[in-house]
Amino acid sequence: MFGNRVEGLALTLPAAVFAAALFLLPVGILLSEAFRTPEGWSLGAYWDFFASPRNRTVFWRSLALAAEVAAASAVIGYAAAYAIVSLPPKSRGRVFGLVILPLMISPVARTYAWLVILGRTGFVNQALVGMGILDTPLRILFSETAVFIGLLQLFLPLMIISLVSAMENMPRDAIPAARVLGANWAQVFLRVILPLTREGLVIGGTLVFTGSLTAYITPAILGGSKVLMLETLLYQRVAVANDFVSASVIAMILIVMSFSANLLLKRMASARRARA
Repeated sequence: MFGNRVEGLALTLPAAVFAAALFLLPVGILLSEAFRTPEGWSLGAYWDFFASPRNRTVFWRSLALAAEVAAASAVIGYAAAYAIVSLPPKSRGRVFGLVILPLMISPVARTYAWLVILGRTGFVNQALVGMGILDTPLRILFSETAVFIGLLQLFLPLMIISLVSAMENMPRDAIPAARVLGANWAQVFLRVILPLTREGLVIGGTLVFTGSLTAYITPAILGGSKVLMLETLLYQRVAVANDFVSASVIAMILIVMSFSANLLLKRMASARRARA
């Protein structure tokens, strides 16, 4: 038994060294730039970053949009996943394929499509003006609403895939049994579906939140310079200002926020499991 473990470790050691040399080491060097000063190690770069009102606004905007996209994905994802799982096997495979299909298209192409849809002469404004709901087109592009829509469309399939996988592992008689015992649909969701699919929610929530927080193409195209987010600010610091210290600060903030979101979701799932 011990010999098998040693042999397994020996086989994985080259891959671990390779990953550490080509990924962990460069990332560690980059992130250390935020702590190094001519006088030594310091947190001054972080204090300077959050001392700026503009940076604080960008931070809270990025956090809020990522949380909103994750919450909206969970609501839509549960409804879509339940509908998919309820379909016959043949239809379920076809619909699930349609959910996966957007992931095969470049995020750049999908984001540029929203420029056509949400523009002043796009489909949305033409429909609203044509139905008499509006007299003049709305300015949807280059706003937080446009970024929210783009991020939601970009990462919603990840939430649906996670929840479908979790729901397929549920006991088939769990929901009918709860209904027979007199539970309404709200109670069925809160006391049956949600506890049994919390792992899928944690995985999907982490993927959507982290993806929304670190995405660059969608905020850059749909938000422009008017809706600055951490990832677009990071690009400006590197490509325009050549400020690698501030860029390292932003990168560290993104990493910490991503891990914190995952830990928070796991803690919430564990707390619900303990109460159950």
